[in-house]
Amino acid sequence: MSTTEPVPTEPVPTEAGEARISYHRAAEPRAVLALGHGAGGGIEARDLVALAGRLPARGITVALVEQPWRVAGKKLGPAPRTLDLGWRPVAERLAGQGVPLVVGGRSAGARVACRTGARTGAVGVVALAFPLHPPGKPEKSRAEELLESGLPTLVVQSAADPFGGPAEFPELPAGHELVAVPYGSHGFEVPKRAPMGQDEVLDLICSAVGDWVLRLV
Repeated sequence: MSTTEPVPTEPVPTEAGEARISYHRAAEPRAVLALGHGAGGGIEARDLVALAGRLPARGITVALVEQPWRVAGKKLGPAPRTLDLGWRPVAERLAGQGVPLVVGGRSAGARVACRTGARTGAVGVVALAFPLHPPGKPEKSRAEELLESGLPTLVVQSAADPFGGPAEFPELPAGHELVAVPYGSHGFEVPKRAPMGQDEVLDLICSAVGDWVLRLV
């Protein structure tokens, strides 16, 4: 018989529908890290799962946030404005929990956090696999969202990310940092031939995010 306790969840009404928070709580939290998912997937992404599993032991409560479209069972995310409407009330709720809030997410979720973070009471942004441009279209840059987040921002980016590798990013302003992951796809999936294994890459991501959040708060 499994002794694993169910993850506590909380519904949050938004203008875009009902969002949902899944809490992975630290015993004595120093910060809350709210993480949103991408436009084609949910909170089961390997990087989000790893962070939720490992950071609470370091004093960081991880709140995995499902956008209303995902809660409703839809397969693809809506336009950016609707994503922002589905995120801001959640972040504002989490900002009132008595410890500093860091917002973030992977891919489209990172873009949402960059666009809205400064208005939600957050103290920083974690951008996992930030989609700097559509694959094969570097001229359609989304760098402005990242550069103008208005908050200290950590970018964690795979070298082989088709949405933009670390070398493609512009010079980041003071308070922004970029951690290059030497192997992995946009989803941080490591090819079998790589000298680093999947667990090693996830360890690197969790260490980098945990260290940065604790320095920030």
